[in-house]
Amino acid sequence: MDYQFQFGEVLANSDLLLRGIRLTLTLWALAFSGALVAGLFLGLARASTVKWINWLATGYIEVFRNTPTLVQLIWFYYAFPVLTGWQMSSFTAAALGLFLNTSAYCAEIWRAGLQSVASGQWEAASALGMTTRRTLARIILPQAARRMIPAFTNRGVELAKMTSIASVITVQELMYEAKMLSTQSFLPLETFSVVAVIYFLVIYPGTLAAYGLERRLNSRGT
Repeated sequence: MDYQFQFGEVLANSDLLLRGIRLTLTLWALAFSGALVAGLFLGLARASTVKWINWLATGYIEVFRNTPTLVQLIWFYYAFPVLTGWQMSSFTAAALGLFLNTSAYCAEIWRAGLQSVASGQWEAASALGMTTRRTLARIILPQAARRMIPAFTNRGVELAKMTSIASVITVQELMYEAKMLSTQSFLPLETFSVVAVIYFLVIYPGTLAAYGLERRLNSRGT
């Protein structure tokens, strides 16, 4: 095989890829930060002893965990406007779909993490007159956080990679710009090789930082 790689032309259009990276990171940050917060409330609802609250949370979680993310994004962008008459932008549809999908997974992480703390600690805090909110913030969450970091790290990495499917509904993130550049330059091998490296360079440092935080918290807890 005598193929001459031509990375020069791809790198000459790095402004397109940089624009895509910025939108990818924005999409990820909005979806993940929102999912972490929403996931906490969903996780608490999922563990609630009030049946209707538990059922609603369970239904939400199961729907978004057991349907393809791509289908969810397409539904919000194409089907939702037909039902409501409100056409959201492709970016809004992608951010909403990724947020809702990720919040369902985060809810289960929160639930499992909170339930991993011995129930006796809730009872001890109650005996000391602490409110449920204060017990959760001061005693339960700090302990559960150390156990949840690996799962949240994996979910964050998956979401970062999952942002690439937003290109299907014309969100101009990294994968969309890569497709455009590949079509214009007729250099798909070089273009997507560069994009693979970019994804790795963006995601891997975050993974290392999360592992470092986990080790630091574990060392404090021992």
